[in-house]
Formats: sequence, structure tokens, C-alpha cells
Amino acid sequence: MRLDLFLHHMQVLSSPQNKIIKDLIALSEKSKLRKQRGLFVLEGKREFEIAIKSGYDLQTAFVQPDLLDESSISKQLENHSCFEVTTELYAKIAYRGSTEGIICIFKQKDHELSKYHLPHTSPLFLVLESIEKPGNLGAIFRSADAANIDAVIITEPIADLYNPNCLRSSLGCALSIPSIVCTNEDLQLFFKKNNIRSYAATLQNSNNYLEEDYTGAAAFIVGSEAKGLKAFWRKNASQNIVIPMRGAIDSMNVSVAASILLFEAIRQRSSF
Repeated sequence: MRLDLFLHHMQVLSSPQNKIIKDLIALSEKSKLRKQRGLFVLEGKREFEIAIKSGYDLQTAFVQPDLLDESSISKQLENHSCFEVTTELYAKIAYRGSTEGIICIFKQKDHELSKYHLPHTSPLFLVLESIEKPGNLGAIFRSADAANIDAVIITEPIADLYNPNCLRSSLGCALSIPSIVCTNEDLQLFFKKNNIRSYAATLQNSNNYLEEDYTGAAAFIVGSEAKGLKAFWRKNASQNIVIPMRGAIDSMNVSVAASILLFEAIRQRSSF
């Protein structure tokens, strides 16, 4: 169905005081509400297409037809709750103006470790312990997608995976890569059970990251921006590793460090 014909069946929303719009804004701003309802807000056509391709269930769509390209997504909106919003209202509820006129509410996925199945015998994982900043979390997911790793595992979570800042900075990649949320203890048992070597990025008792072999089943573990890894992984990882610094500081941004480690593993794996 053409978008212009599809829009004839939509209710038009124009006021930020509308209960439906207030609910959308609250869901975008409040992590507790997202967790309670199992929903999240996603802005942008590219992000919408990634979410659909990754199997997320669309609940509600808000479209601004003057901004939205009708060629590709009108069929995907059929049989879902959709509202047209005026240009003025869209400008108030959209975080950025270049998102092609669509904001959606999707259902969250289940991220339990017990429901994850290993895709092959030599998986590559990235473990994020207590990452605090949603922007960093999103940037890490973008790198994880670029490296096409098997899953991102979030332990002792602080930043919300479905925080709009995470989704924006990941360009939707927080939805394209399988993700797991669990405790450190449960993850350690999972690694032992499946013979997965874990490499903790830390300054203490560490080998140069270039000296290790990542061609087998492997997981890199990085910690929070302010404090790094907790004692648990420094003590229980298969090996502690460090990226040598040559400047005045002894560490780098966690998303940059994660990218370096992942692409070293990809480099090694591409040569055998």
C-alpha cells in the first residue's frame, strides 16, 4: 500500500498534551517505565529497518509524512497501530531532525543467558561490566556490529540497553547484535561449561594483548569508564591483558579499547 493511501486511515496528532504523546515521551525518558512495560522508543528510518530485520516486534508508529520516504516501509507498518503527527509536533518529540519522520515503540527482547545457544564452536564475545554511559554503550555496540561478533554480554548493568542515547549512538546496532544480560557469576559458569577463554582488560598482572591467541572460543571483558573492571574478573578471567599506552595516561575510552581488542581477534581469525 502507498504511504499516502495508508495515512488516510490514521488519526492525526497535533498536541504535545495528547495522552498518547505524553506516554511516548515518558517511555523515552524513564528507564524504570521501560523495564516495567517491556517496551522502548526508537527514532529513525534506518533504526526502524534494523529493528524489524532483527526480529523486534513493532507496537506503535508515529510518522510525519512530509519527512518520511514512502518507498520502503509502508508495508511494514500495515496491521500495526500508527499515528500521523504534524510537522510542529514531530519537531518537539524528535531528538534529531534528520530521522526521516518516524518514531516507534517496540517490544523489548528477552536477554537471559539461559536462553542463549552457542552459534558455533569458536564464538567471539564482548563482555561489558557496569558500563555507565549510554553513549559509550551504543558506540561499543556499533563496533561489535562492525566486527560481526556473536554477542555482547552485559554484566552488573548500569546503563540501560534501551536508553535512547544508546540506541542513537549505536545507529541501531544495539538491536542487530545478540545481547545478553546476566551476573558475573552466572557468566563465569557459562564460560567454564563451554570452554570459552576470557580475557580481562586491566592494568594489573596483565600480558600485552598482542601476545595472546584469540582464534578459539574467546571473550573480551571491559569495565566501567571510571573504575575499570571489578576484582571478580581480575581474579577469575583466563588471562588479564593490557593495551600498552605510550602517552601521559594509562587508559583510553572503553569503546575505543573494546574496538582495538575485537579487531585484533578478527585479524587473527582471518588468517587461519
